[in-house]
Amino acid sequence: MLITGKEMLSVAQAEGFAVPAFNAGSGQLLTAVMEVAEEQQAPLMVAIHPDELSFLTDSFVAQARWLANNSKLPVCIHLDHGASFDHIMHAIQIGFTSVMIDASHLPFEENIAVTRKVVEAAHAVNVSVEAELGTIGDTGNTVEGGVSEVIYTDSKAAKAFVERTDVDSLAVAIGTAHGIYPKHIKPELKLDILAEITQEVHVPLVLHGGSSNPDSEIRRAVELGINKINISSDIKIVFANKLREILSGNNKEIREPNVLFPPCMEETKKVAAQKIELFGAQTKVELYYQ
Repeated sequence: MLITGKEMLSVAQAEGFAVPAFNAGSGQLLTAVMEVAEEQQAPLMVAIHPDELSFLTDSFVAQARWLANNSKLPVCIHLDHGASFDHIMHAIQIGFTSVMIDASHLPFEENIAVTRKVVEAAHAVNVSVEAELGTIGDTGNTVEGGVSEVIYTDSKAAKAFVERTDVDSLAVAIGTAHGIYPKHIKPELKLDILAEITQEVHVPLVLHGGSSNPDSEIRRAVELGINKINISSDIKIVFANKLREILSGNNKEIREPNVLFPPCMEETKKVAAQKIELFGAQTKVELYYQ
């Protein structure tokens, strides 16, 4: 069942859980997260970054839409970190049901202007819009990018931003970073800032850079009002590590994709299942049929 981001997150907000948004950078990752969501009976946002889309080509979105339309799971296909109006328009044209415009690097008023323009265009064709206020950190080589110094989201600014843009969800900066943290850095969420934001902002809130943070902090963030959490690095690293293990083995004749990739997909599914449970999204499919 293909739905919009607004439809997806309104249920999560009302019921107090977070929807997993897994970055599906390949057909194998897409199949893995669809399978584990089915097993867990969890709603699913399939996130695709513009760089991933360039690699996969537009036909990948048609594949994702077919899987969604032929599943009883509520599925949203989401553009992750669209950087321009052109990115957004292209995503809408090829079938995304939710888009993120990331103008967080711009001054506040410019961010509002860009986001408002996207909202007006997307809402006209029933596509949901996520925006970002504040900055997400960057731990290294990720397609999502980020900055070296986090600017935390201000609660009063967030309220004004949402009211002036009519955005459907807001990604907030509370101390996360894209990628896996180096061993010498201890990730820590500013949950007090999140609590302030939830008092002022009444649209669903989004957490980017959810890989590597302690489970206790993520669980508390959901309790405080986070309704969507993006996961990319965690599912990709275990996939890649398993593939390296297989390729470095003694059997040099392994070459068939249907032999190479299934064990890697199983490792991805293990991590994805743990995230779904952590976010409280398991068994929530039935809520979308009430």
